Amino acid sequence: MSSASSHPMVSRRALLKSTTCGFGTLALSSMLNDSTAAAATGSLAAKHPLLPATAKRVVFLFLFGGPSQVDMYDYKPKLKADNGKPPTFPWDKKELVQGMDNSRLLGPLSAFKQVGESGLWLTDRLPFLAQHADDMCVLKAMHTDTPAHSTAINHLHMGTPVFVWPSMGSWILYGLGTENRNVPGFITICPVIGTNGSSPKHYGSAFLPAVYQGTAIGNSRTATKEATIRHLSNAHFPRDVQAWQLEHTLSLNHRHHVRVGQDSRLDGLIRSFELAFRMQTQVPDLLGTSGESTATLAMYGIDEEPTDGFGRQCLMARRFLEKGVRFVQVSQPGWDAHAGIIQSFPTQCAKVDKPIAGLLADLKMRGLLDDTLVICAAEFGRTPFDQDLSDGKNLKDIGRAHNRHGYSVWLAGGGVRGGMSYGETDEYGYKGVEDRVHVHDFHATILHLLGLDHERLTYRHSGRDYRLTDVHGRVVKEILA
Repeated sequence: MSSASSHPMVSRRALLKSTTCGFGTLALSSMLNDSTAAAATGSLAAKHPLLPATAKRVVFLFLFGGPSQVDMYDYKPKLKADNGKPPTFPWDKKELVQGMDNSRLLGPLSAFKQVGESGLWLTDRLPFLAQHADDMCVLKAMHTDTPAHSTAINHLHMGTPVFVWPSMGSWILYGLGTENRNVPGFITICPVIGTNGSSPKHYGSAFLPAVYQGTAIGNSRTATKEATIRHLSNAHFPRDVQAWQLEHTLSLNHRHHVRVGQDSRLDGLIRSFELAFRMQTQVPDLLGTSGESTATLAMYGIDEEPTDGFGRQCLMARRFLEKGVRFVQVSQPGWDAHAGIIQSFPTQCAKVDKPIAGLLADLKMRGLLDDTLVICAAEFGRTPFDQDLSDGKNLKDIGRAHNRHGYSVWLAGGGVRGGMSYGETDEYGYKGVEDRVHVHDFHATILHLLGLDHERLTYRHSGRDYRLTDVHGRVVKEILA
């Protein structure tokens, strides 16, 4: 895939100028309100994938901190039977941290059940999600390269543990373009900030043209009900003055572009001005719950505790997906349970169970699940043995350490086989032993479902071709429907 196309500055300026000749004219209305436009300008124009695609869009549910796979998806009777005994299997002593000197096996924190016609194993702490077990494909032997949050989050979001590379969402937007020129093609809702290396780079475009970076709605320090896009409205100037101001800015930027040559950052800024002008008519309505039925709000757990925050994120994601947004990420922190996991685990499950189930049900009812890929993943999982930060007598101090060797993620919709698990960990759920899936394989499979070849989706930078999967990755064809 080649890099961004040349800039259609003159044509865009001419179009905008024609709309400002008579404010409120049909031309201006068409520019601002064409919510079904499939041909966005320039390099954001919708592209036809090179491979047969089963998914058109992605929603990424990011559970920040690392949920415990042996408490949620990976049922291990042996771990339950040996609860409290010292681990007898080999584990990575290089990852020894405080509280693990005298670790004991810690059995599942809740009961497991086989659910759905497929008999998928799932914790009973996720009763709503259990109703969608036959749509889920659980990868039980995921592994990544690093046990630290910052680098593992980098790996999941950017395909590299250390360097700042384009995020997964920006690669997908680069490969497929956008279906609606009035809303951003890549949105992240309430991203986690300021903790363990999580930062805007995880929805950034790095060396890809700036036009492919994600747009943040609020952040993890913002109540979802109050989350918005900064400067979405203009209280200082009416629409006609804004249109004139934008036209004049485009003229100045075009002169600069002619003088200094191609600059993707300038082009991205110009396009962001244009998009911001158009967004004022559509995006505010998408941020709330207007037009949703009482039944729909209840399905997501909105106006209930503890589901309101994440429920609003999931509903907002559906509203944006419905409007043609290519990649939407929602985030839920709080899964980093080094201590207090016995208390926090049921609470964390309750926060996400009903909203995620509501999203799956809503997408299915609207006919969107078949071509929407739903991903639920974290940077890694947790150990099957405890990390006791005290003397072993206080349950509030018991937790689980990071586990990069064998953890679970799941996918649904978008051409994935439902009602199945793929891969196996050892009898205690510590390390993948069969059909292991690396983060690069995970990315390759996501791109494949979208009709993108992970080896051909490249961008030339600093003398070499870069890609999301670096020089690795295989498509996990066994999970394809």
